Amino acid sequence: MLAPLTNQQSFEDGQLSDDELHWLTMRAKGQFGLVMTCASHVQAIGKGFPGQLGIFSDELMEGHRRLTASIKEHGSLAVIQLHHAGMRSPKEVIGEAPVCPSDSEKHGARALSLEEVHQLRDNFISAAIRSQKSGYDGVEVHGAHGYILTQFLSKSINKRADEYGGPLENRARLLFEIVNGIRDACGKKFLLGVRLSPERFGMELSEIKEVFERFIQEGKIDFLDASLWDCFKMPEEEHHQDKSLLEHFTSLDFKNVKLTVAGQIKTGADVQKILDSGVDFVTIGRSAILHHDFPKKVMDNPKFTPIPNPVSREHLLKEGLGEAFVNYMSGWPGFVAN
Repeated sequence: MLAPLTNQQSFEDGQLSDDELHWLTMRAKGQFGLVMTCASHVQAIGKGFPGQLGIFSDELMEGHRRLTASIKEHGSLAVIQLHHAGMRSPKEVIGEAPVCPSDSEKHGARALSLEEVHQLRDNFISAAIRSQKSGYDGVEVHGAHGYILTQFLSKSINKRADEYGGPLENRARLLFEIVNGIRDACGKKFLLGVRLSPERFGMELSEIKEVFERFIQEGKIDFLDASLWDCFKMPEEEHHQDKSLLEHFTSLDFKNVKLTVAGQIKTGADVQKILDSGVDFVTIGRSAILHHDFPKKVMDNPKFTPIPNPVSREHLLKEGLGEAFVNYMSGWPGFVAN
């Protein structure tokens, strides 16, 4: 699977650009079995970065129809990641104070009213319906990386006193209401996944595992996407260091739910190691940026190793990144040659 990758190369009103279309279509040509979009915001106020592809309005659907047709033409599944940045929406990008489960002085964010929480839930569901009508095979709900659903899950960020705050069941309520609403609205054949990260942004490994287990037991979703930052590391919490971070998840009984993981899976050997650990499919980020046909290269050579960083701008442009995406990648230490 192609990881959902921030690339900043669509239009400021959320419309698809030809650069974004080209970047994602090349990954389908390169034989990624599932091509996932960047995080696509479900409310205008939830925009997390400049040049973000939106899914918050029917006016954006024409671009998505072009995108899904192009991805599916090459045999890949087209999946969109539904996103809202919450307190991580930059004020200069959205033009007003960002929103959060609770007031956050640090981020200049205001708390959502109960009515606004319900509106947020409904907008995630509406975005999924819009995605289905645009030709996507499915959606992934972004509950990771400190964005708004993480903010609700985090006991250190979420200080609400209503049914969306307090114990984990309440802090997870919005996420489950969104997922169940999407399943009811889009039917059983529409792919539905959830991305969660077990560390950083106030996340606790034990709580995220509990959320995983509830999703598995309820059986409403098709896959869980664990963003581990590094699939080969030990947990940060010392009392969980009896096994690797990955093993904390592969040891769960996933029943009919598929597991994918992301984080430092760079080479053909890495892919094999992760699949051998019991993961159903791998999510590839950096190596997919470096090589549009990374899956084909690994199938042809199981020991394939990507070109070393830093790489030239010319190489990235040849691999289908637009100028804006290359400029964004230049901010990653050591990724693009000066």
